[in-house]
Amino acid sequence: MKIVILDRDGVINLDSDDFIKNVHEWIPIDGSIQAIAKLFQAGYRIYVATNQSGLGRGLFSLDDLEAMHNKMRNLVREAGGDIAAIFFCPHTPDDNCACRKPLPGLLEQVRQHAGVELLDTPMIGDSLRDLEAGLAVGCRPVLVKTGKGIKTLQTITESALQILAQLQVYDSLAQAADALLEDNK
Repeated sequence: MKIVILDRDGVINLDSDDFIKNVHEWIPIDGSIQAIAKLFQAGYRIYVATNQSGLGRGLFSLDDLEAMHNKMRNLVREAGGDIAAIFFCPHTPDDNCACRKPLPGLLEQVRQHAGVELLDTPMIGDSLRDLEAGLAVGCRPVLVKTGKGIKTLQTITESALQILAQLQVYDSLAQAADALLEDNK
């Protein structure tokens, strides 16, 4: 079974330092919905693993989050794709939970749901914490330059040699998906 794990904000949809708080603020990045559909049509199961501390901060409700995820799922379905599951961490950084990336809790949930090891599974994100969470469970780190990706690329230092050695960088999810599909021909 082929799996791809995606971060949400900054990878699939536009990100904001003020948080994405409702369905109207959830706006897909150009080409991201079609990229998910192409991956699905090529036999990949798509998982989303996303920190959503705005929930724990009281900036939006669980109903708001579900509305955003329903919008994303519906757009992907309309494009001919599907998302196997969405896992989210509702905690703030101060909650010291095990599911907030860079800790691997969300990816452990993906592993349990999928029933397979995640070795060499692409983990596509726009932040260092996405990549670190993926590496903790054996994923292949893929950075996109959308969202916080350019800033992340500029801040990765020599101390992150494990990530640098394996890191693939693409302009967007659409470009990353095309490269992944080309590699698997």
